Formats: sequence, C-alpha cells, structure tokens
Amino acid sequence: MNYSRSHGLWPAEAHCALCPADEEKNESGQAAEPTSGRLFRLSGASDRFPNRYFSEKLSKITIILVRLSRVYGQVRVQRQPASAIQGWHLPLYQQTGIPVLSKILQFTIQFVVLGLAMAFVMVFVRPDLLPALRTDPQPVRITSYADAVNLAAPSVVSIYTRTLVAQPLSTDVFDPLLRALYGDRMVTRPRRGLGSGVIVSTDGLILTTLHVISNVDNIAVALWDGRVFEARVVGADPGTDLAVLKIEVDDPLPAANFAATSKMRTGDVVLAIGNAFGLSHTVTMGIVSATGRGQLNLTALEDFIQTDAAINAGNSGGALINPAGEVVGINSASLSQTMGAQGISFAIPAALARKIMEQILEHGEVPRGWMGVDLADLTFTMQFDGTPITGARVARVDQGGPAWRAGLRAGDILISADDSSVSNARDLTLYIAQQQPGSAVELSVLRGNQLFDTSVTLIQQPPPAR
Repeated sequence: MNYSRSHGLWPAEAHCALCPADEEKNESGQAAEPTSGRLFRLSGASDRFPNRYFSEKLSKITIILVRLSRVYGQVRVQRQPASAIQGWHLPLYQQTGIPVLSKILQFTIQFVVLGLAMAFVMVFVRPDLLPALRTDPQPVRITSYADAVNLAAPSVVSIYTRTLVAQPLSTDVFDPLLRALYGDRMVTRPRRGLGSGVIVSTDGLILTTLHVISNVDNIAVALWDGRVFEARVVGADPGTDLAVLKIEVDDPLPAANFAATSKMRTGDVVLAIGNAFGLSHTVTMGIVSATGRGQLNLTALEDFIQTDAAINAGNSGGALINPAGEVVGINSASLSQTMGAQGISFAIPAALARKIMEQILEHGEVPRGWMGVDLADLTFTMQFDGTPITGARVARVDQGGPAWRAGLRAGDILISADDSSVSNARDLTLYIAQQQPGSAVELSVLRGNQLFDTSVTLIQQPPPAR
C-alpha cells in the first residue's frame, strides 16, 4: 500500500526526505545536495580514500539510512477513538501498531547510521586498516604425515642377508685342551645382515645401497604384506654405493613415486622409512640439514642430502620421502654416536639414484668417465694469495693416464670445464664421472701465473682397488 498526502495518511507538517518534490532547490533552480550527504563528501575524500568505489557506496547507503530515519521520525499518527478501532477495515498502520514500530525502527536506524559513519571515518583517517579487514585464506597447517607414510610405505621393503663365514672352532686361548684335541679347525657360521630397499617398478625391481648386499650369499626381501622372496643382483655402482635387485612376482607391486624435482631446500621436512634394527617400516622424521655434502669418505662420488631424521642400522637403502609421500632420497649412512654425533645422517638424492639405476639397467654397470687425477679444494692461503676464489686443485696425477697425457701436473688449478666455472673439487669430480668414456673435456688451467687450456679424453673408470 502506498501512503501519500492525498490519502490523508501524512500530517501536513511531515516532510518526506525520499520524495523528489521535497528536495531543496538552490538559487539556479537545481536540486541542492542533500544535507545528509555533505558530511560524507569531504573535499578530496575520493582522492585520499584507498578505494573510491567503496567510499561512494558507503556514502550512498548512509544517506539512504539517514533519510529513512527522518521519514520514520516525522510520521505522527493521531490516536483514533476506541470506538472507531473496529474490524479489519481500519487502516493498516492502526491495525499493526505502526507508531510503535516507527519508534523502534528510528532508534535502530540511528545506531546503524552512527556505526557506519564511525567506520567510514576510521577507514578514511587510517587507510592502512583496510587490508586488515580482508579475509585472506589461512595456510593449511599439517598436523599429521600419516597420508604420506601410507602412500610410500608399501613400496619400501626389508632386506635380510646371509653369509657363511669361516671361523675357528674355538677362540678361547685359555683352553689348551680344546686346542690340543682339535687344533685350529675352522667351521662355517652364518652371518646375517639387515637393510632396506625401494620398489621402483611393478615387476619387482628394487633399488638399495651396495654395502647392504655386498659379498653376501643369500638375499631375502620381505614385502609390506609379509610375503618373502629371494632376490638376485642385477647390477651395482661402487662409486655411488647403489645396487639394483630383482624379485620374481606374479602380481604387480606398488612402485614408489619419485619427486619430480630434485631441488631440496635446507629446512624441508623429510621422513625416513626402513628396517631399523629389524623393525620393518620404522618411520622417523626430521628436516633437510644441508644439501650437496661431500668429502665424507663414504663413497667415491659424494653428493649427499644431510638430515637429522634417524637412520639406524637396517635403514640403509630405505626411502627418504617428502610430506607428499614422494621419494627424495635413498637412505645411506649416519655418523656413529661413538663419535659424539647425534642427528647427522645422509641420503643419496633421488635424481642421482634414478640416473644410476637407469644406467645399471641399460649397461649392467655405470659407464663413467675418468681422467686419472685426485682433486682437492683450494686452501684459504691460496685464495688470499692471488689464486681465483673458486676452482679445484690437482693433488695427484696418475702417470700415463688421460690427465698426464693432456699435460696436467700436481699443483695445477682447474678454473673451468667445458666453459663452466669450477666451484670446488666435488662438483668437478661429479661432472667428470657423469661423462661417457671417450668424450673430451675442455679445461682451463692455472699454473703459477700462467693460464692455458687443454683437452682431456676420458676413459672408463677402472674398478676400485681391493
């Protein structure tokens, strides 16, 4: 129902702030700016306010609420005689108690307008408060790594080895009677070992560390579901301490997911899964303490991930995973507590392990370039003595080897290889080892104050001396 003056529902002195006819006129005859709007149209407000659209909308809403407050505040309804208030034909405002309702609305709208005005002024004076009012999504906080473990654990196996070792019948030197009767008779006794491995294919290929299965007679592999299989060695790489095993299965096995990127950052969370002390699928957690660790005398080629996740006896060859359940490393070794070390363990990066595995599967071994030198890092004395800050020092040259024939001698400093600067001895050793035998490497060499270039033709790396 529309209420208007023609219906007699508005008092003569009532003023409708919403009606166009009630707008004030200025001297030129145009509608003047509403008084209620002037408070929120301060000079320069749109320029200073960080969000002009928000400012204009807030001003319009406030003006409408002020006008509504005036409308309800100016409505005055005269009471009708009690005898006249009968039946449903009475005006709606008399049946529903509009006068009381208007006072309630007026009271409520006044406080709403006051609140909006205060909010407008606060944001106008302090624009820096506006970003705090936004509801940005909060990062998800991980409280459990159970999903990652459940994804990766079925692809981790427990390895048990058995070796027959010849030992004297009696080692008791204080029992001359036994020695007189049996002499130094030798007997064979089994020696057992523990390790872990990672399933890399559904048909039963397993990646592990070489020292777990080196010089053993029997290898048994226990799966996640309790089944046990005998394994054979497909190939190994002593340079990185990696080996590939194969078990014969009828049904597909759960293969591990390797991380798409090999870039691990210090501080990343990692979890180690393995057969620690014969306790299969033991899970420990830590962070990446460092990357690119070398010169540990653990293997010939070292590029380890250091972590404080516990890697105990039996963990070697197991998986180091990220919170997504992807393999980022193959657990290798840890510093002994007898050395006073705690929380210092090492893993072979997954990218390197996968590359070595592919070469083993293709060639049965890893074709690795070798130039016949021992390299060392530059000393601090050399670095402050005019020597380039980065490079690798030739500590020893095998006489008659590729480097010797190319003119390298002990004391030379290798500045670059194939137009790439040499950072340290470890990086250059890894680079040479990744080249194919027969390929040539261009080296920039510093000898004293003389800089020259030479080319070294690599050969297959000879097996390590036993």
